[in-house]
Amino acid sequence: MTVTSPEFVAGLAADAEAAGITGFVAAAVINHDGRTLFVRRNPDDYMGGLWEIPSGTVEDGETILDAVHRETAEETGLTITEITGYLGHFDYQNSRGGTTRQFNFAATVEKTEPVILTEHDAHQWALPSGLPEVSGAVRDLLTR
Repeated sequence: MTVTSPEFVAGLAADAEAAGITGFVAAAVINHDGRTLFVRRNPDDYMGGLWEIPSGTVEDGETILDAVHRETAEETGLTITEITGYLGHFDYQNSRGGTTRQFNFAATVEKTEPVILTEHDAHQWALPSGLPEVSGAVRDLLTR
C-alpha cells in the first residue's frame, strides 16, 4: 500500500483517533540539494521564534494529504508535485492544552524558489548538520 493511498491515510487518522488525539497537523519535509526547508514562527505566535517544517491543521472534511498540499502552498507559495514517503508522526501539546499529532511526509516541489511567506517571518534551507532552533521532535524526525 502506498503512502498516498486513501486506505493508508485513513489508517493514520483512525490510529490517531483511537489514541485519543484531537488535533491533526500535516507537514511537508521538502529537500533540495541535501538541504531541508524550514520556516520560523512569528515571535508573537505560540512557540514564537521556533523553526519548523511547513505544516498546518487538517481542516474538517479534508484528508491529511490534502492538508499537506494546501498548507505548503499557503505557507510557502510552493506547489508539491509528489509525496515521496511517510516519515512518521509525533505528538505535542497544542496551545489549547490538547494533544496534536503531526503527520510528516517527504515531498518534492515544482520549484524551490521563490519562497513566499504568509505566516512566518523567515525561511532557510538547512543541512542536517546545521539545523536551526527546532523542537526536539523535529530534530529527531530529521536526524534518525
